Amino acid sequence: MSSTQDMLVHTEAGVTTLTFNRADKKNSITEAMYAAMADALEQAAQDAAVRCVVFQGDLAIFSAGNDIADFLQQSSKGAAPELAGERPVWRFLRLLAGFPKPLVAAVCGPAVGIGTTLLLHCDLVYAGDNAAFSLPFVNLGLCPEAASSLLLPQMLGYHRAAEALLLGEPFMAEAALEVGLVNRVVPPSECNALAQAQARKLAAKPLSALIETKRLMKAGQASEVQARMQEEGASFARLMAGPAAKEAFTAFMQKRKPDFSSC
Repeated sequence: MSSTQDMLVHTEAGVTTLTFNRADKKNSITEAMYAAMADALEQAAQDAAVRCVVFQGDLAIFSAGNDIADFLQQSSKGAAPELAGERPVWRFLRLLAGFPKPLVAAVCGPAVGIGTTLLLHCDLVYAGDNAAFSLPFVNLGLCPEAASSLLLPQMLGYHRAAEALLLGEPFMAEAALEVGLVNRVVPPSECNALAQAQARKLAAKPLSALIETKRLMKAGQASEVQARMQEEGASFARLMAGPAAKEAFTAFMQKRKPDFSSC
């Protein structure tokens, strides 16, 4: 299993907990962290003693999304088209979307990009009242990932999804509760404990029944989700090489506002 102190993996009483442990960097996700999460999901799926997986972060920040510097460094290495899909981020997303057991998330503070889209694949999501969800892909000259272009309109309705994906502006915990992205909103100090308590309830139930119930609920969209993720990935790679993304990332590194007037 891949190991990094930035991504803690702990299993106890049938629950595997994945904790973003990089608060000094706003829990931004590196390639090594994606690899650790992918390995943890793969192992949890195969381990009959694990009944549930929980994602959690810091009380002040869930995740700022991709670590931009690391993302650019990894992207600059390049990869043959047939191998690009094997990068840890894509492997993690495939395992997340196809994970057979319950997934629970505790979200406090900002959840940016993948910090929000991974929640679309969770079965139970609990939010601190300080949670803020944002999907700023367009602002980076990119397109959505994790099948969010499919799942978000289904969950929020087209116009709310368009507002979230086209403008990329944050929406808060109560709005997320209203549209069904989260199950419950609590004070941040209670959020992780609530998610753990719910996960323990799930872990006490028969695994075969949990897996079959989740399979039946997702059966109608499983193949469509995987197909959309593949389509998004191809579009993401194409846009990543385009002028808008180059301008957005250059502006980010130079700490200035991007100029998309010629993009």
